[in-house]
Amino acid sequence: MVRGPALTQTMWTADEIARLCYEHYGTRLPKKGKPEPNREWTLLAAVVKVQLVADRACGGSNRPTQVTKEVVSMGTGTKCIGQSKMRKSGDILNDSHAEVIARRSFQRYLHYQLHLAAALKEDSIFVPGTQRGLWKLRPDLLFVFFSSHTPCGDASIIPMLEFEDQPCCPVSRDWANNPSVEADGNLEAPENKKKCEDLGSPVTKKMRLEPGIPDGVGHHQSFGNQESGPIPPSISGSNLTTQELATVTGMAPSGAKVVDVYRTGAKCVPGEAGDSGKPGAAYHQVGLLRVKPGRGDRTCSMSCSDKLARWNVLGCQGALLMHLLEKPIYLSAVVIGRCPYSQEAMQRALTGRCQNVSALPKGFGVQEVKIQQSGLLFEHSRCTVQAKRADSPGRLVPCGAAISWSAVPEQPLDVTANGFPQGTTKKGIRCLQARSRISKVELFRSFQKLLSSISEDKWPDSLSAIIKHPLS
Repeated sequence: MVRGPALTQTMWTADEIARLCYEHYGTRLPKKGKPEPNREWTLLAAVVKVQLVADRACGGSNRPTQVTKEVVSMGTGTKCIGQSKMRKSGDILNDSHAEVIARRSFQRYLHYQLHLAAALKEDSIFVPGTQRGLWKLRPDLLFVFFSSHTPCGDASIIPMLEFEDQPCCPVSRDWANNPSVEADGNLEAPENKKKCEDLGSPVTKKMRLEPGIPDGVGHHQSFGNQESGPIPPSISGSNLTTQELATVTGMAPSGAKVVDVYRTGAKCVPGEAGDSGKPGAAYHQVGLLRVKPGRGDRTCSMSCSDKLARWNVLGCQGALLMHLLEKPIYLSAVVIGRCPYSQEAMQRALTGRCQNVSALPKGFGVQEVKIQQSGLLFEHSRCTVQAKRADSPGRLVPCGAAISWSAVPEQPLDVTANGFPQGTTKKGIRCLQARSRISKVELFRSFQKLLSSISEDKWPDSLSAIIKHPLS
């Protein structure tokens, strides 16, 4: 039987994962919480379970196996709340970016699967571990994380090449790791490109089809007005040092010059090194921790690049569930949808900058997660909606709602806005109904319920203190 790494390498493709997630989004998620047509866009993320299943129709120990792929959690969203709106009670979602919603929804799924394991159900993804009260994942499955867009933060620091209809061209490893030439975040166009959008005629995102990519799937996006086409940013007047200028104008693969970088709204963590802010490709500093931007009210939410890097070291299960697990739950692979992308920047952000992390507890470590990009576009991505709306009036804006979906039997869906269930009024904020099912307090209540279903004499040693001081 093929196990572990071989599952990652041979049993799925990036396009299969993306297509499965897009189909799930279209068929299993409600209209409520999705973007308003031709006016809003959003981001999508999901966790996919990949499992080898023996064909029960055939007898014997050498029964053929088939690979099953199932979406077990999904999230959409683009928003964060400011630090002034955070609550100590844990009943509000601080970060509603799609990647974070998908991970918290995945935790709901893990809670449910541990309930099944505790009840000795054979269809649980967990089997007993070697120590009392601890569980471990079945050896015939793994989890793949999907995001329709490059994670905000360090992974989004990618080059903008001279021929702007191909900003996604792979970057050389030297460029991606050079700390003097950087970009990041939510992939914002540089200022001079923004001015072109604001002052010119209606902007179109031009899609170019590539051999091997299915019909209707756009390639790279370009920014510019309809008449003149893309306008590359100029670096001739920037105050770069000779060394920086040499690096910026160095030739990228395919003979294209790196003329600028995508800008990010994510800000460097206060008190640490910051961006240079210089014009052109030296604007950003790579490898830094960043917080997501807020409109006036600074957020305390780390970028999705930083959070994915953390999950790649500490696992996705969280501190509570770790009490019941023999090993952390790691992602085996990360797949990104069609968007501006750099393989080297992704590897740097998710694994490369964590290589010096040490002194971790037993079982934890930096994982060599597989990273791939799909050629399939998300129907509600920013560039897809922009291309469809053409000359439609009004601004294209991010959707204010976030959708959470978990593969659990009871109330799998959760639609929120501003950190609370959509439709919550100020008067109703303190009610139990005004809590997202993936908020900290509700996940804690779920953990309490899980513990109450397990006999205390079967609790792991790490919870022995709670036996003396029961949860209230």
